[in-house]
Amino acid sequence: MKRCLPPLLLVFALFWNSPARADSIKTGGAHGCSEIRSVAQEDSAESASRALCALIKTGSLAEMRWPNFADQRSAIEAFYRPTGYALAWTTESKRPTEQALALTTAVENADKVGLFPADYDGSRLEARLSHLQDTASPSDAELARLDLALTVSAMRYISDLCRGRLSPSQFHFAWPQKECDTAGILRNQVVKATNVTAVLDQLQPPYEGYRNTLKALNDYMAMAKQGQGALPMPAKPLWSGDHYPGLEELARRLKRFGDMPENIEVPAGSDLYEDNFKAAIRHFQRRHGLNPDGSLEPETYRELTVPLERRVAQLQAALEVWRWLPGDLKTPWIMINVPEFRLRAFSDDRPTLTMDVVVGEAGNHNTPLFVESMEELIFRPDWRVPLKIAQKEIVPTIESHPTYMAQNGFQILNRRGVVRNTAIDDAVLRKLRTGELELRQEPGSANELGLVKFIFPHQNGVYMHGTLDRDLFERLRRDFSHGCIRLEHPAALSAWALHGDSKWEPEAIDKAINGSATIDVHLPHPVSVVTFYGTAMVDDNGEVHFSEDIYGYEATLEEALAKGRPYSE
Repeated sequence: MKRCLPPLLLVFALFWNSPARADSIKTGGAHGCSEIRSVAQEDSAESASRALCALIKTGSLAEMRWPNFADQRSAIEAFYRPTGYALAWTTESKRPTEQALALTTAVENADKVGLFPADYDGSRLEARLSHLQDTASPSDAELARLDLALTVSAMRYISDLCRGRLSPSQFHFAWPQKECDTAGILRNQVVKATNVTAVLDQLQPPYEGYRNTLKALNDYMAMAKQGQGALPMPAKPLWSGDHYPGLEELARRLKRFGDMPENIEVPAGSDLYEDNFKAAIRHFQRRHGLNPDGSLEPETYRELTVPLERRVAQLQAALEVWRWLPGDLKTPWIMINVPEFRLRAFSDDRPTLTMDVVVGEAGNHNTPLFVESMEELIFRPDWRVPLKIAQKEIVPTIESHPTYMAQNGFQILNRRGVVRNTAIDDAVLRKLRTGELELRQEPGSANELGLVKFIFPHQNGVYMHGTLDRDLFERLRRDFSHGCIRLEHPAALSAWALHGDSKWEPEAIDKAINGSATIDVHLPHPVSVVTFYGTAMVDDNGEVHFSEDIYGYEATLEEALAKGRPYSE
């Protein structure tokens, strides 16, 4: 007599023994590891999936250089869960997929994008994939370990490529933290990609400056591998007409660096420092923030003999900072590279306006690093003197020179902003020091902010403006401000920012600057402003500019990277 099963149990029994159950384990839906059940006659794929689940739970793979992947476990689970923890990087014949091989090649060559191949087990993965290809019947456990190792490495690489290895907030950058869905990118774009290289390329910053820096990095790495000859130090600064025994090596370096045209011929055995060398040295000096007088003097010699490995490290650090930059900046936008003392204004993804700037004094008034939206400028602004400046600079000057206020257009305001016409005595000076009274400098040609001020809404008194101290732009090192950015050509930046507003043609701007009224102007479109920090900056013509690490931020970054993973700590 046959037993009758209740309807619900009958449905369960039919499903348990059906092909659909096996497919559900392989494809998984949204099931987790707990859904992969042990059955008497499981197939190899199910065995590998269960082994993979067990490995993920441990959060560690001993054979990797950086075994602990606990920080990635949730992303790894999100990657494998949709397919029921099926292996992602091997075929049914237990051979690596084309995508696995392409990923391995990418991480092996991570140095070409400024990363460290060892961070992603580049050479180890290549050896293990080769072993897999040479093994007739690899075990399910071996396949699971290799699959997870490749996933961990790929996620680390994708995250580092997309948003950098470290958080900008660790290095004085008030930039928004970038997000990178490593599991989604790997699952939806890489696993079945016909061109893995193209997918990875799209994850990198979309800016031409980043691409130019990548090219410069690879150029300098190639030069570093080739090595350099000895360059003797001149006994005294060299000028045109002087003799120098290291002339051939000097010419070789200047040509390799792009400062001397390749078609310049130096006669064999010549030691005469001629005008061709003077012109090349001047070009080199401009790129390194030196006085471009064309003389081979000690500072120029020092820069010429900086080890190429150091230049590679500077370019690698610059690429890391580029990766922190939000990837959705739209033109027009402005970059101020602080250690270079240089502003670049971008239209159509290329700099259409450049100028020198003065930035915050190193150690005392570092210019903050931010990403800000600028929507307003002021022609002929007044200046509300910050309390610290009043305390340390203006009030002591007033004490020593009683006529200073009248000569420079200063007024005294109470807390309601009302002008107080009062004699300067000890009580007034005391209230100026405590902030009970405030100093205001009237608009005009004597105003410390110059004739144009560019407003950042959220930067607590930091902005861009003109300056009375025009002589500062003659200096090679220009960190003299209290944190604000002083502009070499504020009128030119005004015209650039107001482009597209018919009311503000150059003639109208000139009239406003030279008029008598303070005028607030809303820009026709918001402009993103980025204060950047890189001692290696590459122009769109491929010229590399190297600068001094004036705030020490780059040294701190390199020290953190040298510690290795986990970088987040």
